[in-house]
Amino acid sequence: MTLLIEKCKILKETSYELGTVSTHIKNDALNKVAESIKKHQSFILEENNKDIKVAMEKGTKESLIDRLRLNQERIDGMTESINTIIKLKDPIWKSNDVWTLENGLTISKMTVPLGVIGIIYESRPNVTVDSFSLALKSGNGILLRGSSSAIHSNKALVYAIKQGLKNSEISEDVIQLIDDLDRNVVKEMLTLNAYIDVIVPRGGAELIRFVVDHATVPTIETGVGNCHVYVDESADLDKALKIVVNAKAQRPGVCNACETTLIHKAVADKFLPKLHQALKDKVELRGCPSTKERIPVNDATEEDWKEEFLDYILAVKVVEDMTDAISHIQKYGSKHSESIITENFTNANIFLRRVDAAAVYVNASTRFTDGGEFGFGGELGISTQKIHARGPMGLNELVTVKYTIVGNGQIRE
Repeated sequence: MTLLIEKCKILKETSYELGTVSTHIKNDALNKVAESIKKHQSFILEENNKDIKVAMEKGTKESLIDRLRLNQERIDGMTESINTIIKLKDPIWKSNDVWTLENGLTISKMTVPLGVIGIIYESRPNVTVDSFSLALKSGNGILLRGSSSAIHSNKALVYAIKQGLKNSEISEDVIQLIDDLDRNVVKEMLTLNAYIDVIVPRGGAELIRFVVDHATVPTIETGVGNCHVYVDESADLDKALKIVVNAKAQRPGVCNACETTLIHKAVADKFLPKLHQALKDKVELRGCPSTKERIPVNDATEEDWKEEFLDYILAVKVVEDMTDAISHIQKYGSKHSESIITENFTNANIFLRRVDAAAVYVNASTRFTDGGEFGFGGELGISTQKIHARGPMGLNELVTVKYTIVGNGQIRE
């Protein structure tokens, strides 16, 4: 028996117990974990610095190092996330559907945990804490496999989590970390149907394709973020500029950052110089021929329209109208997050209805597609598929259902 299977067997056993634990006990355990993370923050930051040093030595681009980096503010954000999850309603053993048949059978559709969740993720150490906290509150065991780039950070965080659990009524075995960086271990994980109930890949396109191609365990895909902001003919251009700059430049290495800006031809002459002036010192602009006629930019290629840059690069295209913008989004978008900047109520509603994405915005930055920002306390990932879960995956997306049927001796004729 491999070490991975041993960990999965333990998780499976503890998940059965966790699924029946009271809300009070789960919340107390989460509180103990938050206290432990604060207590061990110096150690966590020291270990994170080891990962940062390795990344810098490898020449990793700054936007990706930013995803990896922890500091006091981000540690505080982790504990705040836990506190938010504590305050949320327990999603387990709830029902809005109860009915009684003519034969007297009472049927209830009850929410129950998924069981054991496996998550495979890249870089961002906060995913370790978010995933654990959401899994615990929703009664699920969690199996973590982070990337080699964050191995020291993840080990330190899991250590702090387990220390917190030791002071609670919940076993520290409800969380397991795979620290073997051999890719064959991931392949094995993807086929452990007897122990893992669902796999969530969270990262770039290559990781997601690898998981989908090799998994026999059911998978919830979290999406690549090729996100767009469309500046409509009626847009408030000052508002539009603030939104585009925020969506692109605040944290370019995350999946909800804007990768392409589409601009209605009627406002291109006014808006493009503003955009160039705002971004020219920090973001490389790649534009279509119509964009190049108005501002100095590099050529945008067909591949640029498809790309999740995760960097200080923005593709820019002038479009004929909103229909042209929507067509571009439907062709190249990744169904993650899309935004229209407009003062036209009709256009806003058409965009909301016609654009196929997990999150569609009017007059707001795509950067808000985030479990924490949505009030979920965190997220397991942002699902871009249409089955079971879509968008930020919080507590309510980490449950399934069980039908309970109560009778009094009924038999089927």
